[in-house]
Amino acid sequence: MTSAPSAVTTAEARPVDSGERLVLLDTLRGFALCGVFISNTFMWFSGRAFMPREQLESLFANGTMLDKVLLPVVTTLVSGRFITIFSFLFGLGFAVQMGRAEARGSPVTRLYVRRLGVMLLLGLTHLTLIWYGDILSNYALLGFWLLWFRRREDRTILKVAAVLLFAWPILSAVIFKLPQLMAATPEAAAALAKLETERSAALKADTLSVFQNGNWWAVVKGGLSFYRREFLLIMCVNSLALLGRFLLGFYAGRKRLFHDAPQHVAFFRRLFFWSLGLGVLGSSVGVVTQQLVLRKIINPETLPVWLPMVLAPVRAMGEVGIAATYVSGITLLFQRATGQKILSVLAPVGRMALTNYLSQSVISILVFYGYGLGLVGKLTPSMSIVYCLGVFTVQIVWSHLWLARFRFGPMEWVWRSLTYGKLQPMRRSTEAAGAAVAT
Repeated sequence: MTSAPSAVTTAEARPVDSGERLVLLDTLRGFALCGVFISNTFMWFSGRAFMPREQLESLFANGTMLDKVLLPVVTTLVSGRFITIFSFLFGLGFAVQMGRAEARGSPVTRLYVRRLGVMLLLGLTHLTLIWYGDILSNYALLGFWLLWFRRREDRTILKVAAVLLFAWPILSAVIFKLPQLMAATPEAAAALAKLETERSAALKADTLSVFQNGNWWAVVKGGLSFYRREFLLIMCVNSLALLGRFLLGFYAGRKRLFHDAPQHVAFFRRLFFWSLGLGVLGSSVGVVTQQLVLRKIINPETLPVWLPMVLAPVRAMGEVGIAATYVSGITLLFQRATGQKILSVLAPVGRMALTNYLSQSVISILVFYGYGLGLVGKLTPSMSIVYCLGVFTVQIVWSHLWLARFRFGPMEWVWRSLTYGKLQPMRRSTEAAGAAVAT
């Protein structure tokens, strides 16, 4: 499962060698990256998140059978599930970095702060110049909290993670519904809800028009305006839930569950079945509610104001449960030679996750926005999935070819060079490159 780590005889901070990497974690990261891409495209790049509710309902209700099936499938198996895996791996990676730094006897805080600072810079560049849906800047800001938790006991970490995962969503729902909760009468609350719905719909319609017809600068300004007026509050409020996922990964890294996966097969087997049951239970509630709205059996504008608070932890259970099912399932398959051989195809994509994530944004804005191919609002749900799988397949091939000759992906090289304050060696030795090509 893992390559033998290179002997370390110096306390000097340095990037992780390819021989020190866990192939399983790179595989999970590549798998998560594909799901995040599908999630981002299905609603955001495609423009569906900006369509009027009636148009969106009609799109899924009157589409092909495949299009009708895709909405509950994506809701159950994709949305929120893969970003959970990605966040979990971020926290786990922090634990791995801490462990290696302590083993070398090198300082931890200064290097990690520089690493997060560079990540924040890359994220803000992505956010302001490419796509408003950036997650890197959130990860960088939340990553500083992990420094505070690195000296905490395991029990404390798990308790805080549980609160952030399942209690914080309730408080988040209260924050979003606060004006209605404070209204003097139910009628006043309904009027406030209607005004907010109309405001949001008008903003989304204007933004969609800019995406369809604007040049690059107009699209950048429109995306930033939408981020400031609609997306920023959502990102801020939901960020603590991401921190909860970080902490789960940090705990798993501390316990070396993935470093020593063969010794924890029984744990991963139990985790698979329990998380599958809880994930299906939590996800089914959201799917049923979604279908009742699409079939106009219930009107979302007349739902009780307290209902989102009840559904929030159930939705979180569905997201975390399905994500844990994926992670434990892949880990179990990785213990078999055939499963490891097949799944490891994703490992190079995971090693170049930053490069591939940013390139997905660049490709997608050129495909969907008006100054590119202008397909925003035009691709069917099924064609959106085909597009994602096509781009990701190319990324798999490209990642294999690139890493056969180079130590890092292009953006990973930039990240490491800025973090360590000097240009990192990029090319692999001739012997290592030949061995990688053969592999």
